Amino acid sequence: MADIILGIESSCDDTSAAIIRDGVLLSNVLASQDVHKAYGGVIPELASRAHQLNIVPVVSEAIVRSGVRAEDITAIAFTRGPGLLGSLLVGTSFAKGLALALGKPLVEVNHLQGHILANFIKQPDKEHRAPEFPYLCLLVSGGNSQIVKVNSPLEYEILGQTIDDAVGEAFDKCSKMMGLGYPGGPVVDSLAKQGDPLRFKFAKPHVPGLDYSFSGIKTSLLYFVRDQMALDPDFMEKNKADICASFQKALIDILMDKLIKAAKQTGIRQITIGGGVSANSGLRSRIQEEGLRRGWTTFLPEFKFTTDNAAMIAIAGWFHYLNGERTPLSVAPVSRLAEL
Repeated sequence: MADIILGIESSCDDTSAAIIRDGVLLSNVLASQDVHKAYGGVIPELASRAHQLNIVPVVSEAIVRSGVRAEDITAIAFTRGPGLLGSLLVGTSFAKGLALALGKPLVEVNHLQGHILANFIKQPDKEHRAPEFPYLCLLVSGGNSQIVKVNSPLEYEILGQTIDDAVGEAFDKCSKMMGLGYPGGPVVDSLAKQGDPLRFKFAKPHVPGLDYSFSGIKTSLLYFVRDQMALDPDFMEKNKADICASFQKALIDILMDKLIKAAKQTGIRQITIGGGVSANSGLRSRIQEEGLRRGWTTFLPEFKFTTDNAAMIAIAGWFHYLNGERTPLSVAPVSRLAEL
């Protein structure tokens, strides 16, 4: 009998629901929230209210598109954390209510685990490639920058992580400071394609081991732009493509230096990336280039699986379900990774 998993994702500002059958994606519906752009960042209270409005139609649409009946669902997987507590509370509460109404088991999922396993999502009529265990995952998003050794679908080891800002946070904050808009990653990436990545140099951190730091390069850019605009008020407008290209290259260099080091130390040649920043075209190209140079087998998630989405929650939930894990209705969402 097939396992049909409903996945629900509400960790930040995207409400998403997906259905998979034995690992094959049947539907993946997502409602984004544009209201935050005006504020240059996600406003938790507004995000929670939008989730309340979106979750019923999003889940209903996912079930309709999948072609399965609600009563045929085997289990309901949901994001327990980390994320915005109010947003997580909406998804968790809805998952509980639906599980109780349908008489189906709940399976909690770590949001970051979903990103790590995104390459295991199968799609109908598409060739599927997935990494072999163990593999390394460069997990990069607005809140996390980690190098994770993945020994099995449910067994992980964090080899290195940021000690301050995440790389996605660096993109967002610097984009906002330069007046380029939010979210910053896509804007910087688009402008970087038009600029010279060797035009400007920014200070890079010297952090021992495999840990990351992005606060220094962020500060370096802010002071550089401020000082140049004091001399020429039009400096930013005239040079924004080159600034973005140089800044993005520096961030990618920092990420890749530690990933290369981790691959050498572990001897692992199966390399993946995940998280919102894995959509960055410069990073994707660099991963592939280094893979060819170093004999890696690389795996890049499709763009629709890089951002927060329920398909990755459903696939992670499926692995937990197969492992016999069930979550009680008394469960509460948690905002921090350390609480999971």
